[in-house]
Amino acid sequence: MDIPKIIQDLRDELNQHNHNYYVLDKPTISDFEFDQKLKQLQELENQHPELFDENSPTQRVGGTITKNFQTLVHDYRMYSLDNSYSTEDLTDWETRIQKVLGNVPLQYTCELKYDGASISITYENGKLKRAVTRGDGFQGDDVTNNIKTIKSIPLKLKGSYPERFDIRGEIILPFEGFEKMNQELIEIGETPYSNPRNTASGSLKLQDSSEVAKRPLECLLYFIVGNNLNIKTQFEGLEAARNWGFKVPKEARLANSLEEVFEYINYWDEHRHKLPYETDGVVIKVNSFQHQDELGYTAKSPRWAMAYKFKAEQVSTKLNSISYQVGRTGSITPVANLEPVQLAGTIVKRASLHNADQIEKLDIRIGDTVFVEKGGEIIPKIIAVDLSKRNPDAQRTQYISHCPECHSELVRTEGEANHYCPNFYGCPPQIIGRIQHFISRKAMDIEGLGGETVALLFNNGLVNDFADLYELTVEQILPLERMAQKSAENLINGVQKSKEVPFERVLYAIGIRYVGETVAKKLAKHYKTIDALQNASLMDLILVDEIGEKIAQSVIEFFENEENVHIIERLKQFGVQLELIEKHNPNATDKLVGKTFVVSGVFEKFSRDDLKKAIEDNGGKVGSSISAKTDFVVAGDNMGPAKLEKANQLKVPIITEDDFLVMIS
Repeated sequence: MDIPKIIQDLRDELNQHNHNYYVLDKPTISDFEFDQKLKQLQELENQHPELFDENSPTQRVGGTITKNFQTLVHDYRMYSLDNSYSTEDLTDWETRIQKVLGNVPLQYTCELKYDGASISITYENGKLKRAVTRGDGFQGDDVTNNIKTIKSIPLKLKGSYPERFDIRGEIILPFEGFEKMNQELIEIGETPYSNPRNTASGSLKLQDSSEVAKRPLECLLYFIVGNNLNIKTQFEGLEAARNWGFKVPKEARLANSLEEVFEYINYWDEHRHKLPYETDGVVIKVNSFQHQDELGYTAKSPRWAMAYKFKAEQVSTKLNSISYQVGRTGSITPVANLEPVQLAGTIVKRASLHNADQIEKLDIRIGDTVFVEKGGEIIPKIIAVDLSKRNPDAQRTQYISHCPECHSELVRTEGEANHYCPNFYGCPPQIIGRIQHFISRKAMDIEGLGGETVALLFNNGLVNDFADLYELTVEQILPLERMAQKSAENLINGVQKSKEVPFERVLYAIGIRYVGETVAKKLAKHYKTIDALQNASLMDLILVDEIGEKIAQSVIEFFENEENVHIIERLKQFGVQLELIEKHNPNATDKLVGKTFVVSGVFEKFSRDDLKKAIEDNGGKVGSSISAKTDFVVAGDNMGPAKLEKANQLKVPIITEDDFLVMIS
């Protein structure tokens, strides 16, 4: 008896049945027959452990326990999409595209925007290698064991496919499965889940993969990324993924004009409620991958894609009171406390009122009936007051004059929308907020330390700034509420490990106003050390690429404050990374220093990303568009006509990739 062949045949047959049931929705055998075959395979694998395969259908039932999800860097960054809310927004977007591409004929791929949890799955030689959550776009959590339990995700691909690639998708929970889960909870007296999206997202971080396997999750795939894909368009990519065995929604359409895009949007705005899962809009992508390459990315989003958000759902409810929150920068945010109301799948009790101007504009008063919607389907906001229901005795809202926490008199700088509490070093929410920002995932990412624990440490007098974290001991922490020996040790270990966090993230973590992740990276790369940044003049800072006067002034003010300088000195003493550790590249040179290049077209010897890296490795700078400051355009096949025309107008030299190789050889 050929046991290896019997096992492989069973695996292939069960994989095909899985595909028929969960992807094609066309089962060819009964659940009972499937279970019998799975049981037979399980027994054979138990008898022959040497034939174990991590991608066998038997591994989908889970059983792996993950205590801590490892952080992995994405091979290709996961960008977020820019949002649009009107046809005018999309028309403006097309105008910007045509300005770069030169009025070429365009096709668009239209896809529904699914409301779930983003995932990036890597396949190597046709087998599922790893699955990583979006995280911050640069890195996310390894949830491979949990993803393998989702039956619409193939463990092994069919047909002919690239050697290695990433495929992006959305983990969703269909309405039917969500309602069934909630019904089961209600029957045992437990609290039901609030909405499908959050439940799907939370499922990915369950420690026991067998619990994930019990949930009726699905994965809808929408984008392939990698090298040597041999795919020329987005729509072709969707077809290829479908042929390899992925569940690719059949609602995607190819549009030959914006008018056809608008038709697609209008149709689904009306018919989306008939879908078996949540969708909150449409994603429109320039179809040609070559055009996508030409258009490139902003700091956060692809220029070649746009999300159109359907009009948000609105409800009316009563405004019970207004409270005021103090942020880590001292900014005051008024918050509306509402009579609880169901909105877009969640119970809403609070909504942002933004600032004093918004309150005055709405003329909102306590006791009013207000209209609430979820801005971008995420954050609830009040959009109007139902004046017909206003109590004639309702008093105008007087914005507070003093901080609700430390009672300092508020200030409002000319040109600023918000009021601020000036008590930067004495106002508890500001202190706690700065420490919470410091430990956050995109900053120092201190494991074992959360926002509530930070408040606990501050309220017990153990920390008064983020440098104090590095002097904490297990003995100090143990007496705190909900703190056991192991959790105290994890916290201290997490703080110590944060000393390995690179300089650019430390720079973001210390919370200089207006210095976000992208600006922190630019400043770290330019100045290399915190001392060099501290000693920079206002003009020095303004001359740094993409650093404006507002950011520069904020950096100057941060280092003029003695308290900030003292905290930085303490971080140095504790061994926090305050210098850029640059990886040595043996092939790097300074041959291109002072030269700016723009890359356009398709190349034979480089991928576009590799060509850009070669420019930077040799000291050059890569520009996104041609200007008088551009020194060379490196042109491949099918160079964008708009770039060609602009280069000729400005008399910018156009070179080939071979010319470029000679320059750096």
